[in-house]
Amino acid sequence: MIHKLLLTAVLAAPGLAFAGESAITSYDGSFDDATFAVESAIVDQGLVIDYVSHVGEMLARTGADVGSDTEIFKAADIFVFCSAKVSREVMEADPMNVAHCPYGIFVAETDEGVVVGRRDYPDGPMEKVEALLDGIIAEAVAN
Repeated sequence: MIHKLLLTAVLAAPGLAFAGESAITSYDGSFDDATFAVESAIVDQGLVIDYVSHVGEMLARTGADVGSDTEIFKAADIFVFCSAKVSREVMEADPMNVAHCPYGIFVAETDEGVVVGRRDYPDGPMEKVEALLDGIIAEAVAN
């Protein structure tokens, strides 16, 4: 319930919002358009997507198995990737930043609409990762 309320509050806010552990922005279009835009924006940065996690499908498929009939998302995917350049910079600054790699950008759809976002990272060197992800999100949302 908390996640649904948080997502609802974020969807009502214009632009990039910070909520809990994510930076989230609304997307004016369909889920499929948003996933295509995010994938394109990542590739346009010269990055390779390692994996797309279909979290929405998994939650829908396993709900009954865990005793729940609550629909959390209509759809939700997470694009997982890394940047050799940025990763090297943040790990040279602090090798324990390895805990944050690879990086992810999610696209999710609820009754309130489609959002694109990322998790929040610690202050300091990881702000370079946030800048990279925010740039990708901004490009995807603008298209």
